[in-house]
Amino acid sequence: MKTKNKILVTSALPYANGPIHLGHLVEYIQTDIWVRFKKLTGSEVVYICADDAHGTPIMLKAKEQGITPEKLIEEVKKSHEEDFRNFYIDFDHYSSTNSVKNKELCEEIFTNLNHSGHISQKVISQFYDDKEKIFLPDRYIKGTCPKCNAEDQYGDSCESCGATYSPTELIDPKSILSNTEPKTKDTNHYFFNLKDFKDYLIAWTKSHNLQTPIRNKLNEWLNESLNDWDITRDEPYFGFKIPGEKDKYFYVWMDAPIGYIAAFEEYSEKNNKFKGIWDKEEEGEIYHFIGKDISYFHALFWPSILNGAGYRTPTGIFCHGFLTVDGKKMSKSRGTFIKASDYLKYLDPEFLRYYFSSKLNDGIEDIDLNFDDLTKKINSDLVGKLINLASRCSAFLEKNSELMLSKDLEDEEKFKIFLTDINEIKNFYEERKFSNAISKIMLMTDKANQYINEKKPWSIQDLEEVQKISTQGLNYFRTLVILLSPVMPDLQKKTEDMLNEKDLVWNDSLKPLLNKKIKKFVTLKKRIQKEDIQKLKDELTNINIKTNVEEKSMANEIEYDDFSKIDLRIGEILEAINVEGADKLLKLKVNLGDLGDKEIFAGIKKSYKPEDLIGMKTIVVANLKPKTMKFGISSAMVLAASSDGEIIVIEADSKIKNGSKVK
Repeated sequence: MKTKNKILVTSALPYANGPIHLGHLVEYIQTDIWVRFKKLTGSEVVYICADDAHGTPIMLKAKEQGITPEKLIEEVKKSHEEDFRNFYIDFDHYSSTNSVKNKELCEEIFTNLNHSGHISQKVISQFYDDKEKIFLPDRYIKGTCPKCNAEDQYGDSCESCGATYSPTELIDPKSILSNTEPKTKDTNHYFFNLKDFKDYLIAWTKSHNLQTPIRNKLNEWLNESLNDWDITRDEPYFGFKIPGEKDKYFYVWMDAPIGYIAAFEEYSEKNNKFKGIWDKEEEGEIYHFIGKDISYFHALFWPSILNGAGYRTPTGIFCHGFLTVDGKKMSKSRGTFIKASDYLKYLDPEFLRYYFSSKLNDGIEDIDLNFDDLTKKINSDLVGKLINLASRCSAFLEKNSELMLSKDLEDEEKFKIFLTDINEIKNFYEERKFSNAISKIMLMTDKANQYINEKKPWSIQDLEEVQKISTQGLNYFRTLVILLSPVMPDLQKKTEDMLNEKDLVWNDSLKPLLNKKIKKFVTLKKRIQKEDIQKLKDELTNINIKTNVEEKSMANEIEYDDFSKIDLRIGEILEAINVEGADKLLKLKVNLGDLGDKEIFAGIKKSYKPEDLIGMKTIVVANLKPKTMKFGISSAMVLAASSDGEIIVIEADSKIKNGSKVK
């Protein structure tokens, strides 16, 4: 991928109602590495971001805390910026969508779209909480699924059977704010006519920089009819009012992406850079780094809005996967929901940057954080090989030549050969194949250590020869640190200080540092101690136990005879497969001993990979009346608990025989 010298880069805007966690950091670290690399190799790059600061959740959280929404987002923004600084995320400008500039642009873009005929109005029926006096978003309504009768389901989709529906289809709906039954109320909303841009979007997806899986998914959506997009929210709401309206506001997904432009213009006006980049494609390139879950908004709605309002569109959209911990979704109940600030109490932020980069590539696959693997990579590769190389060579120089680098390398030809992989590493960074770059850098590190081990400077009497060997070894280290600097900027700064240098760039990796006195080696990175990992895990467990201790209202009492009707058995999951066309369902084959095998559809796909369930013993409602579903017949039910929005299967002791009764 060839890029121009003027490049504007954005990351998705973090929502301003909670802290940054390690899942967020996957994206910001990925983006920051690419931006640092581009700057290091001579491109003029501006990296912009902002807090996504509007919406019902922010309004309600502020109310709960007894403060204004403005005060809440101000406090959260400070917290976000501190976390980003601590992880060396180097934005050129960080703003908020609740800015004067963003308000102006939202009104301008809406007006342009309206005048161009791309805005329509419709009267729609929505749920309204009469007690709280608020229209309810889908996720603020719960009830019984109209398709499979599963209880406690959200207003837009069922986690049990995977069905999607409108909130008004729910059986026995309840507002999660007041626990009362909402009523339907008509309201007039503004819609963005997405269908106007279908032909444009088909052409756009072919001509712009998109990953193949994302392009394929977009084509699936484009093969279907495009629905008009509701861009309105009713009062009370925290956001920008729609021009000419008293009680109508822009939906957060309308003003949030416009925040990219607003944040950039704030920066541009102050620094006089990249003026016109949002007007004409020839002025430079624009890249959005986002999670794969918001590709619909960024690759369909956003280009259409920009095109309809007279703006240029992004050059490319780069999506990434999610973060799992120990192979599973981050979860408070499992103690794997890790805030950035909690991680920082015990571990070096650059260790996480290095670890993520060793797993990130140009695809959209999820990446996994395993602390045993993290410890091994840091202690063995980073500290044991790279940092130890500098320690050894510096010690020889200090002992034999008063920390003075030699005038010549011991083997200049070997040093040139050592540099031959650099161009390939450069291409890996350019293409966001960071894991490939890290692998190559570690292979070079092995070669550097092999050189020292073969030369054995500790056994040589000729001090000048020892000086040359140590100088060559230290230059290997210097080159490797420059190559790693997009990933580990603090390590580069400390190395520059030790070598009496500053502001090293990519091309400095190609030429040795000679005939110069350096400083005494100081510890650049310390090994991870098992105790630190355990302290972090213990703290997470304690925090999450406190978070999860909530008083819940008990369901209505039942008679013992009612409960005795339920036949609970121990079952072993023999097979688990994905159900095509269902976002949340897995098809299970469960053995119940003498009762034989049962086929069960379970809404646990978002919490488990199929292979993780094989062999698990669980509790099954064996005598549940078979239910015909869209995807087949479910003849029993696996018991699971809902925790932190996640479905967790109840596990039974592996020693219990299949089919045993649960009493």
